[in-house]
Amino acid sequence: MKGNLEVATTSLTDIAAGNKPKAETPIAKAEAYLKAYQPQMALALPKHLTADRMTRLALTSLSTNTKLLECDPKSLAGAIITLSQLGLEIGVMGHAYLVPYKGRVTPIPGWRGLVDLVNRSGRATVWTGAVFEGDDFDYQLGDSPFVRHRPGDEDDPAKLTHVYACGQVKGAVKTNIEVYPIRKVWKHRDRVNKVGNAHYSYAYPEMYARKVPLLQVLKYMPSSIEMASAMELSGAQDSGGVVIDGDFKTIDQERDTPDPETGEIKGPAAPPAAGPSFAVCIERLKSTTDPQVAAIILDDARLLPEDQYKELLAFFQQKFTKAENTPAGG
Repeated sequence: MKGNLEVATTSLTDIAAGNKPKAETPIAKAEAYLKAYQPQMALALPKHLTADRMTRLALTSLSTNTKLLECDPKSLAGAIITLSQLGLEIGVMGHAYLVPYKGRVTPIPGWRGLVDLVNRSGRATVWTGAVFEGDDFDYQLGDSPFVRHRPGDEDDPAKLTHVYACGQVKGAVKTNIEVYPIRKVWKHRDRVNKVGNAHYSYAYPEMYARKVPLLQVLKYMPSSIEMASAMELSGAQDSGGVVIDGDFKTIDQERDTPDPETGEIKGPAAPPAAGPSFAVCIERLKSTTDPQVAAIILDDARLLPEDQYKELLAFFQQKFTKAENTPAGG
């Protein structure tokens, strides 16, 4: 799929209707490639999504951004698997995006996807807002925080003035609020951006701007392994177009191509059961200081080989038992 590709001739209407693309088009090749990996998608997907739907959403994204067709197909499949594990739909109201960068596909959770992950848990609610010139907007932080926002008619991203995010844990009295003037958002972007104008915020300014305060609020919300992964992915993307393969196993096309009829992986390199690798789990345990988050990470590692799980358990016990027994100020 690399190199110069002809423009796809399949329309969005055709794709939405389920019509097959014309033979030999880049879309047709992408569709055949992705359908071969639907069994792997099915392993990663939550109950509310199907492999057919994720494939259809991915093909729609490929049709609207043909630069994705020039990327390494392995990274395309990896990005889709990563978003599948998070249960985020590609391009649907900004839940998640596929972004091409230096010949690879980058999976990026959108602000709506992050909000959905929190709300899906039932333990908290979060929401965001974008303020434009002409809106009636007032806020206060501190011990009695509030946000009052009456939107106007403006929606030009060039006329953003503020973005904000709010989060409330179920049963809590106070709401966690973060408000960023738009100049603060761009200062943050410019400080961490390593790829210049190729940064995805230039193509999706409002989506990026809403995520900046939202990621701060999410630090105070109940965590889950999906949310931890999505925040890790979003944080890495803040610095540019860095591609995160996540827990997706890189595909060896010669050995790992599934049989198109049975979905069986040929050869000894069949993918492991869905779930994070030992390396991902140990890094997450090292980086967190919250024993509840660590317990979730440990629980998600239960499908690992027994010796690896025991090593993670020992690390967990040593780190958090030691922390509990350390005298204050000691």
